[in-house]
Amino acid sequence: MVILVNELQNIMKRLLIIIFSGLLLLLPAHSSAKERGLTKATFIPQWVPQAQFAGYYMARHKGIYRKYGIDLTIIDGGPDRPSDMFLKDGRADFATMWLASAISMRAKGVRVVNIAQMLKRSALMLVAKRSSGIKTPHDLDKKRVGIWGDIFRIQPMAFFKKYNIHPIIVRQSYSVNLFLRGGVDAASAMWYNEYYTILMSGIDEDELTTFMFSQDGLNFPEDGIYTTENYYKSSPSLCKRFVKASIEGWRYAFSHPEETLDLVLKNLRKAYIPANRVHQRWMLERMKDLMIPEGTKSPVGVLTKTDYLRVVKLLKGYGLINTAPDFREFYHPCVYNEDN
Repeated sequence: MVILVNELQNIMKRLLIIIFSGLLLLLPAHSSAKERGLTKATFIPQWVPQAQFAGYYMARHKGIYRKYGIDLTIIDGGPDRPSDMFLKDGRADFATMWLASAISMRAKGVRVVNIAQMLKRSALMLVAKRSSGIKTPHDLDKKRVGIWGDIFRIQPMAFFKKYNIHPIIVRQSYSVNLFLRGGVDAASAMWYNEYYTILMSGIDEDELTTFMFSQDGLNFPEDGIYTTENYYKSSPSLCKRFVKASIEGWRYAFSHPEETLDLVLKNLRKAYIPANRVHQRWMLERMKDLMIPEGTKSPVGVLTKTDYLRVVKLLKGYGLINTAPDFREFYHPCVYNEDN
């Protein structure tokens, strides 16, 4: 009887070991199967992880990309990690760039395509102190004006040509210190960034004269989502899911600003970039204004042919490109309609 009981106990132990081992085998199998359902992708914005790109970071943080089947790695952009080069060299699958930059790349033979135009308005502007006597565009004539290089030059130079004025051009750094110290009479600024820095220096808005290029017939839509033509053709579904998840991330960011600012500041600290909550809040609010302008009718992410042709015309006019792709070759809309 004792022997029988011992044998039963041994059998039960072996059964428990078998069952437990089976469960251990099943758990990683289930997990890996779930992971296999995600497609890995990489994305790089064109600058540091400030509120300008909050929607993408929130979409990753909240698991929105994973919800759409994407295991996304975000590479922080910046002066040493240009998004256009990462996309060109295949180090990133998706990138944000300005429309003018992407058209110029395409003209040089790099077959990038726009899959979503996130910003509908240009945020580039000129800022001047009223105390310098600048109140109209003609007052800039013969004045010292700070201008950034490369793609940032096109709109101000077109602005000067439009009003037939000839300011003294000074190459501007990323800082507005030269303007604040009186080294130039006017400076370039992004509405969501440097303009706020100027305000925070102690200068009131009514002490400034501003020239917004978007309001002067020179609207160059800026941040758009790009990939390569080959990547789009090989993974159209992934591109559409990436865009949809990104837009959802932006809508979440705008609806939950405090949570979003917490993440933005955490990412900036991680990248050893000094920042403050007030400035980043201003940036997030301005991004909403640029992405969803008051009175706009088209959904977030749509690039209009009118905007495209306007930029192409000016790029050609300044000899920066000779040819440009047909709009339908350059733009592959991945914005979902409500019934999709």
